[in-house]
Amino acid sequence: MGFWEMKAALEWQIAMGADEAIAEEAIDRYALETPVAKAKAAAGPDTPISQQIDAVAAAQAAADSASDLAGLEAAVAAFEHCELKQGARQLVFADGQAQARVMIIGEAPGRDEDMQGKPFVGRAGQLLDLMFRQIGLSRDAPDAGAALYITNVLPWRPPQNRDPEPAEMAMMMPFLHRHIALVDPDIIVAMGNHACEALLGRKGITRLRGAWSEAVGKPVLPMFHPAYLLRSPSAKRDAWADLLSLQARLREKS
Repeated sequence: MGFWEMKAALEWQIAMGADEAIAEEAIDRYALETPVAKAKAAAGPDTPISQQIDAVAAAQAAADSASDLAGLEAAVAAFEHCELKQGARQLVFADGQAQARVMIIGEAPGRDEDMQGKPFVGRAGQLLDLMFRQIGLSRDAPDAGAALYITNVLPWRPPQNRDPEPAEMAMMMPFLHRHIALVDPDIIVAMGNHACEALLGRKGITRLRGAWSEAVGKPVLPMFHPAYLLRSPSAKRDAWADLLSLQARLREKS
C-alpha cells in the first residue's frame, strides 16, 4: 500500500471516530519511565509524593523563566512532572488573540481538543463561540476589543475526561498564573467548577455564577461551563444574564 492509500485509510478511520492506535498488546503509558515514575522508584513506595519530587516548585521555576507566551508554551511542553502528558495526544495551550480584553479559562481539554490541539473546539466549544458572539466577542476577531483568549487550567486531557485531581491542578497553577500575567486581560471568565476552584479556591458553580469576584488582581466572572449548558438547557437563561453582565462590565472599563 502506497502513501496516499495509507493516508486515505487513516483519514477514513478518524472520520469513523477512531482516536487511538491499537497495538497487538495494550500499552500502559502511565507505567512508562518518566521523571515522576523514576522519582517514585528511587524514593520508595512509602515515601509521600510531596517528598518524592516537588512538582509545584519545578513548575514555578519553569513558569518564571518564560518571558513571553511562546516561551511559556515551550516551558509547559517541556514539563515532565504531570503524568497526564503521557496519556494525552498533544499539548493544548491556548487559542484566540493574546491582546484580547477577555480571557476565558476552562477546565481541561476533551477528546476533540486533544485531537486538534486547541481549547473548546468540540460541541461545548461551538456553543461557547455562539454564546460570546451574541455580545460581539470572538476568538477570531482581529480587533483586541472584540477578541477572546481561551485556555484551560490543565493543558493535557485527563483519561476518559475524568475530573482533574488536586495535585494535577496544583502543579499547573504556576503556569496558569504566568499565563494570565503575560496576557494581562481586563477580565477573566472562569468556566465551570474546576476553573473557579483553581482561581478562587471555591466550588459550587450554581452559587458562584454571575457573582463578580477577583483573583490574581483581575475581576473574575464565574459562568456555567458550556458542557453543562448542553446537559441542562434551562440554565441558558442564567448564562445569558452573565453574558450581559460581562458586556456591561466591558463597557464600564472602556
